[in-house]
Amino acid sequence: MDNRISFLKTVVPFNLLPQDVLEHTAGLLGEVHYPKDATIYHQETTRLKGVDIIAAGEYETFFYDSSHNKRLVEIFKPGDCFGGISELLNGRKSLTTVIVKKDTVVYTLPRKAFNALCREHEAFYQHFTDSFGKRMLNEEFAHFYKNPTNFEKSFISSEQLYSLRIESIEYREIIWCRADTPVYQAAIVMGQQKISCLFVKDEQSKIIGFVTDITIRDNVVAKQASFESPVSSIMDSPVASINVHAFVYEAVLNMFRTKKRYLLVEKNGEYIGFISRNKLMSEQGQSPLVFIQSVKQALSIDELKRKWEAVPRLVTQLLERGVHAAIVNQVITTVSDTIAIKVIETVTRQMGPAPAKFVFMVLGSEGRKEQTLKTDQDNAIIYEDKANEHREEVREYFLEFATMVSGHLNTIGFSYCTGGYMAQNPKWTHSLSHWKNNYVAWMNESLPETVMQIATFFDCRYIYGDEHIMKELEAFLDEQLQNPMDRLFHFMAKNALQYEPPLTPFFKSIRTFKVDKKEVFDIKKAMTPIVDLVRVYALKNRIFEPNTGERLKALKDKQVFTESEVTELLQSYYYLMGLRLKTQSQHIIHDHLPPDNYIMPQQLSKIDQLTLKEIFKTIENFQLRIRMQFTGNLLG
Repeated sequence: MDNRISFLKTVVPFNLLPQDVLEHTAGLLGEVHYPKDATIYHQETTRLKGVDIIAAGEYETFFYDSSHNKRLVEIFKPGDCFGGISELLNGRKSLTTVIVKKDTVVYTLPRKAFNALCREHEAFYQHFTDSFGKRMLNEEFAHFYKNPTNFEKSFISSEQLYSLRIESIEYREIIWCRADTPVYQAAIVMGQQKISCLFVKDEQSKIIGFVTDITIRDNVVAKQASFESPVSSIMDSPVASINVHAFVYEAVLNMFRTKKRYLLVEKNGEYIGFISRNKLMSEQGQSPLVFIQSVKQALSIDELKRKWEAVPRLVTQLLERGVHAAIVNQVITTVSDTIAIKVIETVTRQMGPAPAKFVFMVLGSEGRKEQTLKTDQDNAIIYEDKANEHREEVREYFLEFATMVSGHLNTIGFSYCTGGYMAQNPKWTHSLSHWKNNYVAWMNESLPETVMQIATFFDCRYIYGDEHIMKELEAFLDEQLQNPMDRLFHFMAKNALQYEPPLTPFFKSIRTFKVDKKEVFDIKKAMTPIVDLVRVYALKNRIFEPNTGERLKALKDKQVFTESEVTELLQSYYYLMGLRLKTQSQHIIHDHLPPDNYIMPQQLSKIDQLTLKEIFKTIENFQLRIRMQFTGNLLG
């Protein structure tokens, strides 16, 4: 008996129990011996009789996938507990399969006694719930926990659709001609090779464009151009490419955004083939990518409105299939971008060609490619500088243009921005030189209010127009950020500390406030600290990736964050994003209400509540880091 008491004092969390409770608990333990290689628990099948404490030997625990492969293997050694999470959160069924790796001795605490300890000793109970919350931040663990019986249906199908890489599909050989090849000879080559895309190389053998059947139809036949013309005079350019290790869905979304029908496949700096949109689309069957294609083919504002209204159901289907929230964000963003581009093209046809080169850019969550179902318009226009006599004419065109675009977007379902961050606001439609002055002024002033504008306009991405304008602005900002900016980063860090994770200070429960007599927390504000702190580090390190996830990966490459820190933040952020999207789609589809960002903790599963608490602790820890690094004050 004394030996068991001494042993329990070394076992977490039994070491937290008072001496008298420990003595009583030791008397309730049963002792079991298991032979080597015995399978004692089967995942989602075996009901546990209590919690096992390994006294000698080893447990190997793991999930079996649909191909009977072991996943997430863990070794439990003497002093480790097994079964607490299964008992509390999985209806007594073993979460994992357990095989005994050595002759093993186990003390088993009966389930009733274990539950009594959990009820009576908060710290003891908290150990198991905290452990589970941390595990749920592992995407693979979360998947197996949420989808134990329909793994093949949900995970494998999403693997095929969203985890297939370019290298695993068949891509076509690059057929090319020289830039001075006459058009008729290029057409002959295309006919002989039975291809619809012929690439064009310059004298240095660099691919500079491509010719398709449509190119010849539109640029030669329709314009009655000479068939003797060099192919370089009618080719499409520039070319677009994708890395062989990228995902297939990324290639398709890339094609929709850039309006390219062909992508070169790049490996180690060389082009090894190309893929076509038609080929990829035919392989995707009835995927959401087909829906995006239907948006692209919409013919009217009313039809675009109906397409946008169908997005919540699409989002629900993706989340139910286990698709990662980051991918769902990309699908929403691509649909939104496609709609905006269709609107811009419609307005351009109505008003006539723009009098200057320009870019239409989106800001905020859409700029970061993190759009949800509760969204408004955040956009701006940058146009090239023109001579004095044309400035007013150019400005008048773009303000009218912006007003018409915003009006159509509002009709479709992208409501006007209440803060006025729209291109139709004269403040946010200007020449490139004016925009450069804006950024310089904001950075030099470095006041709390200008920091908000830097944050908004750093999260920007162009979706239509002349890419060179955006690249020039980016190069300008890169140069400016090489100057000392301590005051700017101080206020940006303060901004990142403005929203605290909604945890109470004592028991780490989720803090709520009342909306319509309901206890809720705002999940958008809960996510904001991650977006803000990543943005600060991105600016500090002159990283111009627009997306939070992409910024984190770039920060890892620069060794600003470790791989484990990046994994922790990514998993936290996209867990919150998935919960946010799921809640918003339910508001729209099931409740027929406008979506919002309010979540009632009591309506969440126990699992979600525990995971949220761990995520909020993670955010607190990173806020402490940014507080020390940029404000030099531990208290704020």
